[in-house]
Amino acid sequence: MELYDVTIIGGGPAGLYSAFYSGLRDLKTKIIEHHPQLGGKVNIFLEKMLWDVGGQPPILAETFVKNLIEQAMTFQPTVCLEQKVTMIDKQDDLFVIQTEQGHTHYSKTVIIAIGGGILEPMKLTLEGAEKYEMTNLHYTIKEMERFRNKNVLLSGGGNSAIDWAVELLHVAKHMTVIYRGDDLKAHEAQIKKLQQHGVTIRLQTEIQSLIANEQKTAIDEVLIVSNGMEERLAVDDVLVCHGFNREVSLDVAKGIDIKRNEHQQFESIGQCKTTVDGIYAVGDIVAYADKVYLLVGTFNDAVLAVNSAKTYLQPTANPYAMVSSHNEKFHARNREILATT
Repeated sequence: MELYDVTIIGGGPAGLYSAFYSGLRDLKTKIIEHHPQLGGKVNIFLEKMLWDVGGQPPILAETFVKNLIEQAMTFQPTVCLEQKVTMIDKQDDLFVIQTEQGHTHYSKTVIIAIGGGILEPMKLTLEGAEKYEMTNLHYTIKEMERFRNKNVLLSGGGNSAIDWAVELLHVAKHMTVIYRGDDLKAHEAQIKKLQQHGVTIRLQTEIQSLIANEQKTAIDEVLIVSNGMEERLAVDDVLVCHGFNREVSLDVAKGIDIKRNEHQQFESIGQCKTTVDGIYAVGDIVAYADKVYLLVGTFNDAVLAVNSAKTYLQPTANPYAMVSSHNEKFHARNREILATT
């Protein structure tokens, strides 16, 4: 049995910064992540620019994730990918963490950083649709260049869908946006951009079926139903943004009285402590007065949770880590960086 000081459930921005700060505080740290890669929901929008991170000029989300991961690995935490945590139990003073894959992890404290839960895109339920996911049916944008000079059909009318459409304005040859509702649900300014650029917007319209090319390898046309009338559209790529299924199936054993609100968020009693000693929550999964649901708030949550874990484990420890400009952990690293600049 290998025992850790801190086990972080979730490898998104909240979990990654928690791992960095936990290492900074000399805590033996593990990250358990459900997906095959770290980065959380930022991976959904890798081609988008982020403007609201303090002290950071506008940065591509893909670069931002790489930086987060590199920072998180500074103190070499153990990382377990493709493991879905299903249960947290407690035996004596230790937490026992069970995964769907049959793994058991042991830890003195736990930081829950699962965001709004495990995100999975809502996919088309049309027969045979899944076979086109390897060619030209997409549920996310991984590379903008994939759509260069293409005839793109985008299905969806929420903020994420319309944001994607705006990002593709100067990439795609032509774009058609369809939405089954009477009005798009996105921000007015974004909708106006589409209208100004001549994007075709079809309301009360949805995909009826996908028509393959002669080789049966990719979608060649899409049969849509618009206001009750069927119509075939020629396409190069189909992009579907119908939202995400969120699974918050993480459970705790009987006897662990951890309080959640009506949204299944863990309620903090201060400093990102849950109602169970030794369990902390950070990011979108934690709720408290004046909570900020932005990246800057996530990083603050991580610091609070790790400091709470540190003083829980070592009551005489300093409540906060020494700032990096004076912290001896970075002296040698600083010299290495300065030597290469």
